Amino acid sequence: MKLHELQTTEGSRSNHYRKGRGIGSGNGKTAGKGHKGQNARSGGGVALGFEGGQMPLWRRLPKRGFKNVNRVQYAVVNVGDLNKFDEGTVVTPALLKEVGLVGKEYHGVKVLGNGKLEKKLTVQANKFSKSAEEAIQNAGGSAEVI
Repeated sequence: MKLHELQTTEGSRSNHYRKGRGIGSGNGKTAGKGHKGQNARSGGGVALGFEGGQMPLWRRLPKRGFKNVNRVQYAVVNVGDLNKFDEGTVVTPALLKEVGLVGKEYHGVKVLGNGKLEKKLTVQANKFSKSAEEAIQNAGGSAEVI
């Protein structure tokens, strides 16, 4: 197949309606809006979620909790997971993502102190828990905040 041989699938593309363009178009005069009423007027229609005066669903349901717009979320890695790297490796957030220890980085990577580190590593992350920092230093490595 070549570029000039590409074609759209049959029926996937249809001509757009030209509303209000004469009686012969089959969609003239009222342009598919029927006769009179709120929805026939320009700017007519109801707001999204309006239920004809009935209390809308979003107001009927109880509201719970609070969403902090300034929340800072970190991707989390435990010290015990870092044993998969070779001795002397510089562990960066990019390397953690490449290896699959971190999925999405969010606002950075935080290293937690769960598990035991048995290798000397230089770990670079946005945040460290106190226990993680101690575990890395006890193993002979260093923890660097980026």
